[in-house]
Amino acid sequence: MDSSKGECQASSTADAVARRSYGKLVAFLAARTQDVAAAEDALSEAFASALADWPLNGCPSNPEAWLLTVARRKMIDVLRRRHTSEIATAELQVLAEGLEAATALDAEIPDRRLALLFVSAHPAIDATIRAPLMLQVVLGLDAKAIASAFLMSPAAMGKRLVRAKDKIRQAGISFNVPEREELPERLDTVLDAIYAAFSEGWTDPNGTDAARRDLTEEAIFLARLLTDLLPKEPEAMGLLAVMLHAEARRRARRNGDSEYVPLANQDPALWDWQMIEEAESLILRASTLGSIGRYQLEGALQSAHVFRCRTGHANWAEVVQLYNALFELGGSPVVAVNRALAIAELHGAKAAVDALQEVDADARLAEYQPYWAARAELLAKTGARDEARHAYEIAIGLERDPAVRRFLQQRLSALPA
Repeated sequence: MDSSKGECQASSTADAVARRSYGKLVAFLAARTQDVAAAEDALSEAFASALADWPLNGCPSNPEAWLLTVARRKMIDVLRRRHTSEIATAELQVLAEGLEAATALDAEIPDRRLALLFVSAHPAIDATIRAPLMLQVVLGLDAKAIASAFLMSPAAMGKRLVRAKDKIRQAGISFNVPEREELPERLDTVLDAIYAAFSEGWTDPNGTDAARRDLTEEAIFLARLLTDLLPKEPEAMGLLAVMLHAEARRRARRNGDSEYVPLANQDPALWDWQMIEEAESLILRASTLGSIGRYQLEGALQSAHVFRCRTGHANWAEVVQLYNALFELGGSPVVAVNRALAIAELHGAKAAVDALQEVDADARLAEYQPYWAARAELLAKTGARDEARHAYEIAIGLERDPAVRRFLQQRLSALPA
């Protein structure tokens, strides 16, 4: 085999396996020892061995099994060098179990990625590091890329990820999917972490920041994985639908001059209708499973907005009803802000300002830009121009996106003196 051709084939095969099975292999390697970091190190060495071996000897018929065998042997070698105690002997025995099965070319490697997702979202893990941890251990993203997406230095992100993995090992967190009665609460944590990853990527609407653009794709991949592994969980479907609806509108969020375009003014021809149809199908499937949750309601809201923009039919009564249900479910101040804007369309700005008073005292809204932007818009419509001007100024100060900031400045300038 031509050496350059062999290297190219080996590299493409390794890339494909990394994309498809990285988390699967890490989860399998770490399931017995709870040592995620050691599993990642061993797998990294196995990939390096593959890139040296496969160009010379050809790609194996089962690359996953080949990588798993090499990685497990490397983990055993590390333990042998590190310890000589009876404890190490026991650990070695645990690692050696099933090694013969893993070396078989036709072996079916158990998929423990679902367990790995729940481990990453365990209550013992700091909530702010759960999403980055999932991105690294399930998808194999490096700390530098994750740090860039989450606006953190690579060193700080690396330290936090190391601490999280140490916590898994020291606490002996088991790689098990929660029992049915515990699943809803733990599943919410997993869903929220995936959505947090998506939201970080969503803050780059033009897709010019590669790390953030990739982050939305990886979050959608995680959500797809979750729906595959839990095919009867409606909230997993709801989350995937919400993200697909949002991603489908990415191209329409900015015009040719990179200026911000509100949803009501977007051109539906720029939306990804294949993505929207998939989201609609997910919402419909979820609705047949007899359990309503936050992400299903948010997906239904996205669907209602799409329907209104596509048909021109004012469905604000249905939208307000959905926001009411969502607010009843969690009392989120963010939901209250969006509900107020919908109420303004249905009952007028004065009613919306009154509705917003329910959460005006919530400290979490003090630095939430959409709250101040919504408040400014509603106050302006009621004629309270000075208060509206003050709210716009706060919203502009809080906004990071230059295009949105310019949009708000235009709204402020349009206020009568």
